[in-house]
Amino acid sequence: MKQETGMFLISSVFLAMVSGIYWFMSGDWTGTSALTMATLLTGMVAAYLGVHAAKMDPRPEDRKDGDIADGAGELGFFPPYSWWPLWCALTLSICVFAIAMSAWWLLIIGGVAGMLTLSGWVFEYYRGEHAH
Repeated sequence: MKQETGMFLISSVFLAMVSGIYWFMSGDWTGTSALTMATLLTGMVAAYLGVHAAKMDPRPEDRKDGDIADGAGELGFFPPYSWWPLWCALTLSICVFAIAMSAWWLLIIGGVAGMLTLSGWVFEYYRGEHAH
């Protein structure tokens, strides 16, 4: 993770320089704010990766003596297909449409449907074919 930390630190320093140059050349508040926020976001990711890199053992790709075979094995849990994100997106679009049209009765229906679909998505691994 040290390479990733360095990459984000370099990006953060670059964005800090660019935002300063941009401010002096244009005087534009909007672009300067966007560049400053991008600087802070890349700095935040670099700090997060740096803290976790210090706490964990080096990965095989971080070690100079690491081989490809060292990274073999199970990588983690990858969820199978799921229909729940589709239904959650549909209920969110109903809620947004209800707000745009000031149809509060439709917002209530969409909110109830959204709670049901979100519950289904959260608890999909507790029952059925993919239960743990």
